[in-house]
Amino acid sequence: MAKPIEDLQKRRPSAGWALFALGFRPFFLAASLFAVLLMVLWLLVLGGVMTPGEMSPLVWHGHEMVFGFAVSVIAGFLLAATQNWTGIRTISGRPLAALFLLWLAGRLCFLIPGLPVGLVALVDLAFLPVLAITLASPILRTKQLHNYPFPILLLALTAANALVHADALHWTSGTAKSGLLMAVYVVVTLITVVGGRTIPNFTDNKLQTHARRRKIIEWLVPTATPAALVAALIAPVSPVTALLAALAAAVHAIRVAGWYTPKFWSVPLLWVLHLGYAWIAIGFALLALTAAGWGAAAGSALHAFTAGTIGVLTLGMMARVSLGHTGRKLDPPPVMTLAFVAINLAALARVVLPLLFPAAYTQGMDVAGLIWIAAFGVFAWKYAPMLLRPRIDGKPG
Repeated sequence: MAKPIEDLQKRRPSAGWALFALGFRPFFLAASLFAVLLMVLWLLVLGGVMTPGEMSPLVWHGHEMVFGFAVSVIAGFLLAATQNWTGIRTISGRPLAALFLLWLAGRLCFLIPGLPVGLVALVDLAFLPVLAITLASPILRTKQLHNYPFPILLLALTAANALVHADALHWTSGTAKSGLLMAVYVVVTLITVVGGRTIPNFTDNKLQTHARRRKIIEWLVPTATPAALVAALIAPVSPVTALLAALAAAVHAIRVAGWYTPKFWSVPLLWVLHLGYAWIAIGFALLALTAAGWGAAAGSALHAFTAGTIGVLTLGMMARVSLGHTGRKLDPPPVMTLAFVAINLAALARVVLPLLFPAAYTQGMDVAGLIWIAAFGVFAWKYAPMLLRPRIDGKPG
């Protein structure tokens, strides 16, 4: 029998410095700053100004985008959400600071030249299992079966990360690419679960609407999504993969269309989430074309998932969660609307330009990268004061 759920109101509210009052604070702030830094470094790499460490430039870029940036957002969201779901306090204060420093150490290991590859792997691989255990504790205590997948998905990300490091250590050959693709697909799966719960609820609560949830679609989403992604890992070019990816694209398109209401266009915090989810359908459609033999679509399919789904949804979700969990009204600073437009333009440039203008690949990457930097730079600028200071309503967290 689970222990009684703790009363969160018994926690003493933070005063003055609140960065480690709840998990979303350090991880969201770090994610936005790292998104800017990482893209600046990547543009320098593309320009031939610098080279990363032991990994190839593409592997390093992909690894840090997923296991640095995306995982930081995931950690912040899940630490805050698990507390809401279970009513049990998640780590704060020194334990949270220690967990954050473990993530930060992994990032520094890739930026400090000359470190042993084994040490880099050991430090970087430690974070996700620790996070999984941290989240599993309150979920298991409250026996919330529907939340069990989250620690499991974090362990799947750990396995994907291990494939990348095994390649860097020369224990395996060619597993880095598979590990990165697996990691992206796990994150997309996680977003599918979280987005399916939150986006229609956020929309209905704000606009007093009733998002349409078709039973057959809600049954097909958790079936078609992993089936298509696993098929893409096993047989990237295959009629079966093409069929499954096309099915997944259709399922996600119908799902997000069912949530649609023209009312959300007046609420930036809503339309950015809907557009972020729509990138999943676009990613699967391009994945289907890739599997059918159009090799030129492979990079665009990957970046529809990364720059599109992950980039757009993380920015929108960080903007919303940060307001709610700091006691503010769900009205972001007006300039964030421009940031939401910018991140979608960055994704569009990264996905479409290489397909339409392959000769201008470098210029297209520069455009997409600079817009990405602007979008996350705006978030860091406007939200850092909120994330560093205590809740304005005096409540803990």
